[in-house]
Amino acid sequence: MVRKAGSSQRREESLTRDRIIDASIDLLDSSGEGGLTFRNLSERLATGPGAIYWHIANKSDLLTAACDAIVAGTMEAHMARATPKATIRALALAIFDAIDAHPWVGSALTSPAGLLPMVRILEPLGQQVRALGVPDKEQWAAVSALLSYILGVGGQNAANGQLARTRGLDRSDFLEAVSTMWSQLDPDVYPFTRSVAGQLRVHDDRVDFLAGIDLILRGIDSPRRR
Repeated sequence: MVRKAGSSQRREESLTRDRIIDASIDLLDSSGEGGLTFRNLSERLATGPGAIYWHIANKSDLLTAACDAIVAGTMEAHMARATPKATIRALALAIFDAIDAHPWVGSALTSPAGLLPMVRILEPLGQQVRALGVPDKEQWAAVSALLSYILGVGGQNAANGQLARTRGLDRSDFLEAVSTMWSQLDPDVYPFTRSVAGQLRVHDDRVDFLAGIDLILRGIDSPRRR
């Protein structure tokens, strides 16, 4: 009995928190939040649920830890830039790409469990907005606009990509179909939509995303210029 207990303890010690988080990320990427269960995780790690509970209290903590690992690694890799604007653009695009690669991160960030990962994004954005010379009373509005845009557009882009994959849609074919439909709309009712139908066919999601970041940065700049 003593030998069995010692063996069990060694298995729990060899099953590190990092291994559990890495396996959780793999499950989330392949099956989404619905596929992240302690049973599935136990099978992937070839261990019992009890060994996992030794390191992680529940699914909410597990999702937070997985999201935090993605966000922390992303932010750390894109902090050192020449100017505050360049840093903001790099951080924003990095989060956009991270959500595109891991669609579950978008919803995890906007849930109560995502409070700590959210702060990891909020803090460096806030520091860069301060470095731009934005007055204290205007900093929250500027950072909030950036954060809402990054998470909103990033999350929508990831959702569109995920929907296309589940339905077996090719992006270029889908855009071609939508572009054709837009171009056939009533010109008196939808003059703008018709005018951009051709651009939709060839647009680049990442380029459009950065263009929006630049619009926000110009808006942050404009009061100080006046």
